[in-house]
Amino acid sequence: MTVSIVVSASPDRVFDYLQDIANHSEFTDHYLVDWHLTRVDSVGLGAGARFRAKAPGVRFSWADVTFVEVDRPKRIVEAGRTGKYNRIRTLGVYELQPAPLGATRVQFTLQTVPATLSDRVLESLGARAWTRRKSARAMRRLRGILEQGEGRGRRVSIAAG
Repeated sequence: MTVSIVVSASPDRVFDYLQDIANHSEFTDHYLVDWHLTRVDSVGLGAGARFRAKAPGVRFSWADVTFVEVDRPKRIVEAGRTGKYNRIRTLGVYELQPAPLGATRVQFTLQTVPATLSDRVLESLGARAWTRRKSARAMRRLRGILEQGEGRGRRVSIAAG
């Protein structure tokens, strides 16, 4: 699943925002909720978070991701797991490319590796389309945050911080 958008901000500015995983809850909180950081430093390689997807009919909605590649200013890769017993592997890739007039094309690709037949069936019965719709909205919210500073959701923080 791939979604993309053009943001009127420099690649460095977009990258700086995306490399802080604590910011991700701001533009994804319409479908990813209950964010918790997995370490104190939320920026760069090794930063991670755990969250819950508000997907309809999903009993095992917790997921976690960790930044496994941070290549300034063009690419951030997050690896994670979700589903029952965390058996579904995920790989998310943010790719940033310069666009005309100082803008940046942001492309997000999410790959999943369902572990069982039941996981594959659930994915094919609408989970893929649901995720694409929600991710496209997240990209529009990301653009609003970076261009006008509007549409911000709750930012995740450290407990008692």
